[in-house]
This record gives sequence, structure tokens and C-alpha cells, in this order.
Amino acid sequence: MSQIGKYAARVIGLCLCLSLLGAPVLANESYEPVSGVRLTPIGKGEFRRFGFLIYEAALWGGSNPQQPPLALQLTYKRNIEGRKIVDASVQEMRQLGATEPALKVWGTQMTQIFPDVKPGDQLTGVYKSGGAVFLFNNREVGEIKDPEFARYFFAIWLDPKTSAPGLRQNLLSNKPS
Repeated sequence: MSQIGKYAARVIGLCLCLSLLGAPVLANESYEPVSGVRLTPIGKGEFRRFGFLIYEAALWGGSNPQQPPLALQLTYKRNIEGRKIVDASVQEMRQLGATEPALKVWGTQMTQIFPDVKPGDQLTGVYKSGGAVFLFNNREVGEIKDPEFARYFFAIWLDPKTSAPGLRQNLLSNKPS
């Protein structure tokens, strides 16, 4: 087999493996993270702190990239404890105006859902009209059935007052590369 043939066989094998894992293979492919929610790519970007890459983010949506249904997929590049993900989420939602009683309830719920992550792990949040469903490495791990929670949680990345405006711009760019 020629070198080109071997390369093509590897690429096809990789695409097959990715599709079996439920991951979109092509940038313009649709994505169905949970049953009945079919989405198309909107944008993607990176989140860095102090120059270190923390995660890559990809946003999938329906007709309006700031309204449900949406899926935000984070592919982690560092080891992070689930509790730290929860604490950062609570802090961001607090800065966006969520109330302390709601944050207490949501913090407890997120603690039961968000696992520790290592490089390569993916956490995906799916924003539906009735709340949010979460997947860890393409397997459903929990749901918070509260539309107000979902609104604040996704605002962490999509609200104009986000603490990461560059990432927001990339996610809403309509140019998934």
C-alpha cells in the first residue's frame, strides 16, 4: 500500500472511531448530544488563564446562537477538580447577578454532577428550554431542571458581561474552523 493509501486509511479509521464515540467529525456536521436536540456548529475558541490553556470550547446551536437549544462542549487541557469547576461556575454566575439562595442550590446540584477532569476529558452542557443536561465524555451524567439555572450557566460564556469576552466573540463567530 502506498504512503498516501496508508495515510487515508488512518484518517478514515480516526473518523470512524470519533463517530462511534458520538463526536462530530466534520466542522459543518450536525450534532445530537441528547435525543431530539439536533444542532449545528456556531463557533469555537480557547480559554486561557495566565497564558495557560485551560480548555477548548465549541458552541453548537439551533437558529439563534444565544437561545436554547444550545450545546457548549469544553475539552479540558489540564487536571481540574470538579469542585473547582463548580466554584468557578458559581462565582461567574454571581457576577452576572444570580441570587445567593439560587447559587447555593445550584452549587449543590453541580457538585453532584461535575467530575474531576484530566487532559482530553470533555464536559458538555446542553441548554434546553426546561434546564440543562450535562455529559461527561459523551455520557449523560446529570440534569438540572431549572430554566433560570440554564440561563445563568450559559451566560458565563455568552452574556456580553462575561469575564472572557474574547472567547465569547469566538464562540458566537459563526466560523467553526
